[in-house]
Amino acid sequence: MDIENIKLDFLTLDDYNELKQAMIESYSNMPNSYWKEQQIKRLIDIFPEGQVVIKINSQIAGVALSIRVDYSVYENNHTYKEITGNYSFNTHSHEGDVLYGIDVFIKPEFRGLRLGRRLYDYRKELCERLNLRGIAFGGRIPNYHKYSEGLSPKEYIEKVRKKEIHDSVFNFQLSNDFHPTKIVKGYLEGDQASNEYAVILEWDNIYHEKKQDKPSVVKKIVRIGLVQWQMRPYKSLDELMQQAEYFVDAVSGYRCDFALFPEFFNAPLMAENNHLGEAAAIRRLAEYTDEIVKKFTEFAISYNINIITGSMPEIKENHLFNAGYLCKRDGCVERYEKLHITPDESKVWGMQGGSTLKTYETDCGNIGILICYDAEFPELSRLLADEGMDILFVPFLTDTQNGYSRVRNCAQARAIENECYVAIAGSVGNLPNVHNMDIQFAQSMVITPCDFPFPTNGIKAEATPNTEMILIADVDIDSLRELNMFGSVRNLKDRRKDIFELKKRI
Repeated sequence: MDIENIKLDFLTLDDYNELKQAMIESYSNMPNSYWKEQQIKRLIDIFPEGQVVIKINSQIAGVALSIRVDYSVYENNHTYKEITGNYSFNTHSHEGDVLYGIDVFIKPEFRGLRLGRRLYDYRKELCERLNLRGIAFGGRIPNYHKYSEGLSPKEYIEKVRKKEIHDSVFNFQLSNDFHPTKIVKGYLEGDQASNEYAVILEWDNIYHEKKQDKPSVVKKIVRIGLVQWQMRPYKSLDELMQQAEYFVDAVSGYRCDFALFPEFFNAPLMAENNHLGEAAAIRRLAEYTDEIVKKFTEFAISYNINIITGSMPEIKENHLFNAGYLCKRDGCVERYEKLHITPDESKVWGMQGGSTLKTYETDCGNIGILICYDAEFPELSRLLADEGMDILFVPFLTDTQNGYSRVRNCAQARAIENECYVAIAGSVGNLPNVHNMDIQFAQSMVITPCDFPFPTNGIKAEATPNTEMILIADVDIDSLRELNMFGSVRNLKDRRKDIFELKKRI
């Protein structure tokens, strides 16, 4: 066949006679299976953008017909006659939340050109443009009559999915990211090839936004500011917080949504207590924590930015914890804890692990925060991913390049396995007058999954190693949604929950 042009266009009533003939040829095993002219006119009148044709060399090659319905009325237990209002299309609603596929077919001589995919792609784009919840339709299983004596519809569908039986129609729908939700008996009268069975298939619009009852801004592009902090002597808390405010001011000036500080960024204040033992010195450092949190809360509001304070020593009920705070720009404050204490923290400082693990709702979506060593335990971030985490923040402190590599490599693994962004920020330099905090090594970075919408090496941005600086990067939340549904691999969706289970005890 010599193809001069392929054109996707809206269906018009002038196309009817050619459309009728195309349907007769496409449904040759179902006599009189074509739409009447008044029915096509009705569809065009009520929903013109839902009716499209593909023309090859100005000849109709394929058609897709659709309506909008309030799917809560029907859900996945309906017949074709019911969903179309006895073929009158009175079920169409301009406020409907689902695009329902009435018909789609390709003329026999044009099959094999992937024209059906073009029609399905148009429907998906229309669904996204109209902000609908998804697409649904009843999928025929036209080869079922050959196996109906030995297989139930459920068994037949399972064998088709396993490629043990070929069903070109059903396979095509699965390959276009539709998932079956229910098998319906008596769906389409006269469909003998399918024994009148059909599979209700759905496609979810990952970009759908629910109507809000109050004003709100849903951020799609989130800007992250990482503070790669230089360890240096400070004479007082005011001097340290003056430096912290400088960084907050800088990242806020670039309109960042988050500022991330490193673990134990306030360690230089231990210098004045270096004459004490390490355990006593860090408990003295914990006395500054309340004032630091108060200052960061003020910064978050005045600079209009969400601040993740890294971490600080904190005493609660006479126990020493490694904890930090999420200071939101709306004035709310939330606390997080380091759950896994390193052998050094336990032996030298007498710290103990916390017990709080949760995601935090922000004006940029759900985030998780794990402190340094916690990022090396995959279970924690997986639990946060199950709660809808999009960005994982990891403030860290490592003295050697070995320790840093553990944090970095584990952070990259967390991004891949949880299909999320990971931002890590650490300190650099040295503190010669602070025991157990002599040297630091860091290279802060923003890490992504490794798939087509992201950098091939999974690194969105990275700081210069061992240099005081800020790092700013934008991350696209919609790219995560696309990855969740259509990624080359789907680490979250493909977990074998039938053979293992992960859950929190607290």
